[in-house]
Amino acid sequence: METVGAYEAKTHLPRLLKRVLKGERITITKHGVPVAVLQPPDLENRMDTRSVIVELKKFRDKYSLGGSSIRDMIEEGRR
Repeated sequence: METVGAYEAKTHLPRLLKRVLKGERITITKHGVPVAVLQPPDLENRMDTRSVIVELKKFRDKYSLGGSSIRDMIEEGRR
């Protein structure tokens, strides 16, 4: 894994992102201390859009606001 300084990373971010898209991992340092890692996203753990929508609908069906509206709750919080 390559290491680059924060200034260089800021200056050459588009170039670094192209390398990351090809699968490289790049550590960004500040004064020699690692502060971040640029790496491709973990696609294995990524949920597809349909699955997320199904899960949100299940959550919505399981929990309710007990007849209150969002506006009612906002107003109650202001008192």
